Amino acid sequence: MNKLKKIKDNFEGCFDVKYRDIKTILGDATLIFIDDLCNGSWLMEYTILPLRGFGKLKDSNITTPQDLLDKVLDMNMAGLAKDLDDAINHILQGDAILVYEKFEEIIYCEAKNFPRRGISIPETEAVLKGPKEGFNELIVDNVALIRRKLKNPNLKFETVILGEESNTAVAITYIKGVAPDELVNSIKEKIKGLDLRFILDTNYIEANLKGQKSFFDTVGYTEKPDEVAAKLVEGRIGVIVDGTPFVITVPYFFLENFQMPDDYYLNRYYTNFNRILRWIAFFVAAFLPGLYVAVITYHFSMIPTLFIFRLAVSRAGVPIPTFMEVLIMMFAFQFIKEAGLRLPHPIGSAMSIVSALILGDAAVGAGIASRITIVIIALSTLSYFLIPKIQGALSFWSIIISLASAAFGLPGFFAGSLIFITQICELDSVGYPFLFPMGSTEQYSFKDVFFRGRLDRISKKIISRRERVD
Repeated sequence: MNKLKKIKDNFEGCFDVKYRDIKTILGDATLIFIDDLCNGSWLMEYTILPLRGFGKLKDSNITTPQDLLDKVLDMNMAGLAKDLDDAINHILQGDAILVYEKFEEIIYCEAKNFPRRGISIPETEAVLKGPKEGFNELIVDNVALIRRKLKNPNLKFETVILGEESNTAVAITYIKGVAPDELVNSIKEKIKGLDLRFILDTNYIEANLKGQKSFFDTVGYTEKPDEVAAKLVEGRIGVIVDGTPFVITVPYFFLENFQMPDDYYLNRYYTNFNRILRWIAFFVAAFLPGLYVAVITYHFSMIPTLFIFRLAVSRAGVPIPTFMEVLIMMFAFQFIKEAGLRLPHPIGSAMSIVSALILGDAAVGAGIASRITIVIIALSTLSYFLIPKIQGALSFWSIIISLASAAFGLPGFFAGSLIFITQICELDSVGYPFLFPMGSTEQYSFKDVFFRGRLDRISKKIISRRERVD
């Protein structure tokens, strides 16, 4: 069976694969490409016309496909495919191939013209000040965005094709001499060792890099090129997956959940004030519902006398226990939050506000919840959104701590809180402690732990560290 017949058999039933028979300087050939992935005008101007000899003298020394590459085809990327499978892979990646029956070699020519989404503002990481551009779904665009931020010859992008059926391009990026060699080699081995049928998103790789079962993400992700660039100069590694606008960064530390993209573009003191608010929001979201349940249920004497009467009046018409009241309202607010996220944007935010107002008023009027419970749960739920990357973990653990508080009072609250903190302490991110640099004797070079240091000092520390490594 000849080469052309095998290729046609592989693409049988694919209406978008086109076959163009052309008479070239070397004789009859077939140009094969996928219509929607190639630029037709490029193929005509830089492939078909030169192959026919237009614009060039018919050189009698052109006798092999290699001669065509050397003397005729003026293209950015063109070469000889390694074998038939490699040729088919080039077609799937948006290249065109040229098949001659009288030659074993198959020529591939780059003519990519993928449908793509433009560079737009990231929806999940809005900033008040700073770069507004975000990644899109095309890996070459994402690589270019990072390159534009870091004009460094030591910035490396190593690609690997993963997924037996999807053949997805994955790029591993790092700065040589800054990222530790053992970390780079470890990530490469883990990614290249993945045995998956298909990869459609970064989460397929995230799940294999985490290594531990937890609601906390021990692998970072972002839509912003400037954030990836900042991680790379700190010695991290980025993983870019074709087809998704999110880029993985590892290792990822717990403290990064309190650092927002525009922290480095706003006034330093205002940024540090906001970080204090995020830490307060963390404790409110995780512990306030459980503490409320424990005190109201078992330790009423701890409440100031004047407040007891107000609380008694508020709960006078509520027939269910405090814990059930808190649990119902927590789940109700979770329903509202999920509905607001899934609904179309024009009505999602409006529906969330209206639902919360109506639900709170109706719950109090129906005697399902007291006003103080509505305030506690609303404040706890609102606190999640100040630290959005761990809102899922906080939602889960606040329920667990509330359960322990309902069962054993303050001892249960403290036991649940201790388990929660222990779970954070035992996590690691690709071999690095999740709480780094807390609890570590190793010096942290970047002056950006609880509070953001001066940017000039941060930059100097990064440079001096790289010089020490070199």
